[in-house]
Amino acid sequence: MRPRAAYRAFVPLTTRWHDNDVYGHVNNVVYYSYFDTAVNTWLIEAGLLDIETGDPIGVVVETGCRYAASVHFPQKLEVGMTVAKLGTSSVSYHLGLFVEGSEEPAAEGHFTHVYVGRESRRPVALPDNWREKLAKLA
Repeated sequence: MRPRAAYRAFVPLTTRWHDNDVYGHVNNVVYYSYFDTAVNTWLIEAGLLDIETGDPIGVVVETGCRYAASVHFPQKLEVGMTVAKLGTSSVSYHLGLFVEGSEEPAAEGHFTHVYVGRESRRPVALPDNWREKLAKLA
């Protein structure tokens, strides 16, 4: 798994009460929610994503996750992000889920957005300002 140093940006998150399953740890499907939340938080904070009226919008076309350690409520987390591939209309991310301060990830994932027109839902080229900011994560 990629260590903390492999990532270019970090988004802080916290586990939530309802994330734990009956075994006392965060259920595996919740990790995907953490990745989705981190990517979209970064895009919003970078001034790229306007979830109400923005165009283009990202549609997830692929995700995956490998698990190394359990996390649970209550814990502070950090999702490390790097852009693995910046295409014409797509962005693939590598993501690491870290317990705050840990050098080794509890999980590692990948996540690909294809950007489409809000109305057409057809792929569109990423705007130049998106490409510039996303390239800094590559």
